[in-house]
Formats: sequence, C-alpha cells, structure tokens
Amino acid sequence: MFTPPVGFHFKVEVLGLTPVADDLRFVEVGGLAIEVTTEELAEGGENRFVQRYPGRAKYGDLVLKRGLLKGSEVWKWAQKSIEDLDIDPHDVNVTLLNEKHEPLMTWHLVGAFPVKWSISDLNATANAFVVETLTLSYRYFRRNES
Repeated sequence: MFTPPVGFHFKVEVLGLTPVADDLRFVEVGGLAIEVTTEELAEGGENRFVQRYPGRAKYGDLVLKRGLLKGSEVWKWAQKSIEDLDIDPHDVNVTLLNEKHEPLMTWHLVGAFPVKWSISDLNATANAFVVETLTLSYRYFRRNES
C-alpha cells in the first residue's frame, strides 16, 4: 500500500550562498505552484461559452518562514535585493526528505531573488516567537525525483 510522504521533513538550500549556522532552517515553505494561463476569446455567434486557449506557464512566488535570525546571510541577500535593488539571483533547492534524511524529491528553482521580507506582529499579549517571512520570485522550477 502506498503511503504519501510527510510534509514536515524538508530542507532549503540557496545555492551559491554560504549560510551561517541555522540560516536555512525554515519551518514553512509555500508557493510551489505552476499553472497555465489562458486567453479567452469570444466567438461570434456562439453565446453558450467563451473559447479558452492555453498561454504561458506561470509560477507562484516561493514563501519561506522561520524564526527571526540575527547575522543571517539570507537576510543580507534579501536586503541587497530589496533595499539596494542589487539583484543577485541564486538557484534554490527545496528537498523533501524521507525518514533516513535522504532526498525523496527536489524542486530546483532557477533564478530566484528576494522580492519581500516581513516579520510577524510584535504583541506584548501573545506568547509567540517572532517569525520572518521571505518571498522569492523565480523564473521556473524543475522537479527531480530520487
């Protein structure tokens, strides 16, 4: 019987970036998505529906979340991109791991760069960690199965 893999055992790597300890330990990865855009064209004399034609592939933004970290190389990369507009794209690997910490599947994102950074609200009445969110735009991804 097939059992789907768990979604909580993964790792993120920003290729070409030398991270400090814990720099790439994200607790949540979202936005791995692809869709085909469509163009709608009304056909003369046909009122029951609109013709839809496939267009280009569209990839969502990758959203990474982790606890706020000081002295982060990932933060420095994001700061250069967002504040200084010094865009330095890096490929990013998101790898789903099995129980033996071996890769099951890897999504290789090409030409990723930071487009947004934020932190969770600071709230004196809440008992929660400060979470930083980094949003990356990228050209496309390839999925590799191990």
